[in-house]
Amino acid sequence: MTEPEEQPEPGIDMSRPSIARVYDAVLGGKDNYAVDRVVADEVRRTMPHISDVGWYNRAVLGRMVRHLTTEAGIRQFLDLGAGLPTLENTHQVAQRHAPDARVVYVDIDPIVLAHGRALLEENERTTVVTADLRDPKAVLGHEGVRRLIDFSQPVGVLLVGMLHHLHDDEDPQGVVDAYMAAVPSGSHLVVTHFCDTGPEARAVEETMMEFLGTGRFRTLDEIGAYFRGLDLLDPGVVPLPQWRPDAPVDGPLTVAHRLMAGGVARKP
Repeated sequence: MTEPEEQPEPGIDMSRPSIARVYDAVLGGKDNYAVDRVVADEVRRTMPHISDVGWYNRAVLGRMVRHLTTEAGIRQFLDLGAGLPTLENTHQVAQRHAPDARVVYVDIDPIVLAHGRALLEENERTTVVTADLRDPKAVLGHEGVRRLIDFSQPVGVLLVGMLHHLHDDEDPQGVVDAYMAAVPSGSHLVVTHFCDTGPEARAVEETMMEFLGTGRFRTLDEIGAYFRGLDLLDPGVVPLPQWRPDAPVDGPLTVAHRLMAGGVARKP
């Protein structure tokens, strides 16, 4: 018995892998196609625990958003390169602690819009817009962003697992600076990023670059530079499991634990 052919959403290119869909495949989701699963499988061959890394990233997103909502008083979030909806999305965490919180998800992949709109159709404080985060002017001027985000009030700017998909010649630092220049004092920047920690990490980077075309691993110092001019919160830029964990992280960190690092900073 043959498997039924996959039918793409309208406007979806099934011939090329998508960052959002590959990430979904790594997390064990179902909103992906064969071309995406090929990339996920290749990365998994290089780093067998890559799914764990994906879940570390989801978990730290929840902790960081919870901090911004409950301790920093942030009530509006711009989640750039948000990817496909999964468990404990930004709006779910934020609105659990602050029902009046507003969230705008931004992603270039039309499948994110298709799935996100279905998920959020009854949530008037959350929306999904299709735009390229590499074009801050277009994102910041988008009517969907302007409808929910008041740029006279502090904003949580989230770049979770995205800046490593910008090549050096795409000026990721300039992209970060443009978003932070557009938000007022008291806003916060959240970044998580693949980290160059040694040969094992570089092997994963090579695989991602070969099969996905993006995935630039950077050092802790390079990741920390994204927070220039901002007040970096404790514990600084660290491997994801070490950012304000809910329970102690026992034993030495594994390669998977250290494969991504991140931090949060406040705009003075």
